[in-house]
Amino acid sequence: MTEKTITRAQLGEAVYQEVGLSRNESADLLEAVLDEIAEALGRGETVKISSFGSFSVRSKGQRIGRNPKTGEEVPILPRRVLVFRPSQLLKKQINDGRAGGSGSK
Repeated sequence: MTEKTITRAQLGEAVYQEVGLSRNESADLLEAVLDEIAEALGRGETVKISSFGSFSVRSKGQRIGRNPKTGEEVPILPRRVLVFRPSQLLKKQINDGRAGGSGSK
């Protein structure tokens, strides 16, 4: 399976093709949506996109980790991490091979 990365430009082009706005308007719309998602997550809110999934921010506490090279214990500082949970529909599409690959060669 070959990996492919979808860029903002490609997403903007997809909006242009589907919605019929100008390319600039499509790019602006995409940026506005992404900005709103990022701002909501920054405020600690959950973002749910129907039939796609939900994004949320989770706080992780401080813990002790281990340097794999030296075995030395090092503290891992508290931090916030982004979590994505796909919807059941998206999981089904991926597993049916409609939204990606099967993973086998």
